[in-house]
Amino acid sequence: MKKIGLVGGISWTSTLDYYKFINEGVNAKLGGLNFAECIIYSLNFGDIYTQSWVNSYDLLLNACTSLKKSGADGIALCANTAHLYADRLQEEVNLPLIHIVTETAKTINKKAFKKIGLLGTKFTMEMDFYRNKLEEFGLEVLIPEKLDTREYIQYTLREELGVGIINPETKKRYKEIVIELEERGAECIVLGCTEIPMLVSQEDFIIPVFDTTKIHSQAIVDFVVS
Repeated sequence: MKKIGLVGGISWTSTLDYYKFINEGVNAKLGGLNFAECIIYSLNFGDIYTQSWVNSYDLLLNACTSLKKSGADGIALCANTAHLYADRLQEEVNLPLIHIVTETAKTINKKAFKKIGLLGTKFTMEMDFYRNKLEEFGLEVLIPEKLDTREYIQYTLREELGVGIINPETKKRYKEIVIELEERGAECIVLGCTEIPMLVSQEDFIIPVFDTTKIHSQAIVDFVVS
């Protein structure tokens, strides 16, 4: 079994889901009392918020380097937005990095969808790093058109889901946003922030939904037991 290094704390609420899904997945494959051998470097999300994502490379690099020194065979960044630096980190740390966008795109391609609606942080929705990776797999990406909507999603991720608050009114609004994307031609929805599945899931929609936390966790399980 390979030892996986998890860069967590971004946020701690979704890191709990990663730990649960990875251990459940390893046990499902190996049975008995077998669970994942993993190391978690839990960042202080407040530091990233203070510096902003675009200035947080050194924080992520330090976490990845520490995991490598601790014996990790591979790295996983437990946040979609952190993949802003994924390729650069993999090159510098020189360990396999299980990429959340790559794994999500591969999963979508298996279902033959072409036009996706993407929900995530403002960085994930607006910057090129996420969209470009999806487009490499032949996917067309739609995001909420209105800046106010994208800022609303960002606010709820930071002030509610990131600290473990589940608000029924927020869930209602997210469902409306998904309908808006569907009306513009989205064939499926990508929950491109690891906190969003705390609020909504496939059971809330008819349109197919891809949970990046679960997809990423399964890819980590496959790496661990390979």
